[in-house]
Amino acid sequence: AMPVQAQIHVGVKGGLNLSKASLSDIPGNFKKDNFTGFFIGPMAEVNIPIVGLGVDASLLFAQRGVKVTPEGADEYTVKQNGLDIPVNLKYNIGLGSLLGLYIAAGPDFYFDFEKKSGIDKKKAEVGINVGAGVKLLNHLQVGANYNIPLGDTAKIEGTDGSYKTKTWQVSVAYIF
Repeated sequence: AMPVQAQIHVGVKGGLNLSKASLSDIPGNFKKDNFTGFFIGPMAEVNIPIVGLGVDASLLFAQRGVKVTPEGADEYTVKQNGLDIPVNLKYNIGLGSLLGLYIAAGPDFYFDFEKKSGIDKKKAEVGINVGAGVKLLNHLQVGANYNIPLGDTAKIEGTDGSYKTKTWQVSVAYIF
């Protein structure tokens, strides 16, 4: 019988955020476009080797946002720079020592650093992450996540309008 011991690994994670807003109760004709940002920071994962389950957590500086164009006006970008803390339950499927697959899901906590006039952005957001990826050589991870906020991201001051920023993430992580 082999004892089951959790394995703790640390690394660095970075990637690309592609955000898109869903608008509600916005007056007039607004056009919305995707916003591209980045994220980077340290990460840690705890794995139970035989079972394939683990927990993956990161502390990331992240850019999110939305681009909107009100009718008859110039494009307006609302950028969010903040701290993103995803904590995911991860299921690993090993395909040998060189390759593995994983699926992950869990909560995401986002804390915004900036205040923008005309926009009442929430200082803190809670969302849900779902994702999948590939592990190569037990050190490199390439993945994709989708982040869905549980509430509005911001309210437009002077209106009943609000928006919710949903974000696709493409990430690369190196585990030491």
